Amino acid sequence: MNTLFPIYVKLDKIQVLLVGAGPIGLEKLQAILKNSPEANVHIVAEKVCLEVEILVNKHNRTHLSKRSFKESDLDKVDLVLVASNNRWLNAHIQYLCRTKHILLNVADKPSLCDFYLGSVVQKGNLKIGISTNGKSPTIAKRLKEFLDQLIPEEIDETLALMGQLRDSIQGDFHEKVKRLNEHTKNILENQLSARAKSDSLYDS
Repeated sequence: MNTLFPIYVKLDKIQVLLVGAGPIGLEKLQAILKNSPEANVHIVAEKVCLEVEILVNKHNRTHLSKRSFKESDLDKVDLVLVASNNRWLNAHIQYLCRTKHILLNVADKPSLCDFYLGSVVQKGNLKIGISTNGKSPTIAKRLKEFLDQLIPEEIDETLALMGQLRDSIQGDFHEKVKRLNEHTKNILENQLSARAKSDSLYDS
């Protein structure tokens, strides 16, 4: 049973620490900045790949410290991601985060994690997170590709229209929900049906 509780975090409102700046650290940083370009990120690493430095230079709310991790790096930090294959360092950071009540993710070490980074499908304002409870990132990636192809690009226009409709509907809460559900059902069915027909014509 997957008991994970999905949330979406405003990374521009909190402070993130990323320990490690090799290929895995780069992957984590890319994921952060793709989803939250204004995220506040402090990166600590002795060795830093060029791509990480390029990203840091492009985002003024990220900064880099080329040195080893120290406990004071956790001061005023809300979220920690570790991209290190140093078992002692990983365990040490986990202990410190537990004592300071800071949420932690350690790459490829589910047992050390308080949360996982799932695959994400995004079409404008629509964002869907996919989790396999740490069991199979490969399946999560395949599902991401499937949903990315399935969901039409027009969905963002639909979201904008639904937002306007929600603001204009009169009546009590239950009546608003009922009318929004009816509109949403019809719109999504029409969009998905049109997408399926388009794909069928393309395949033939």
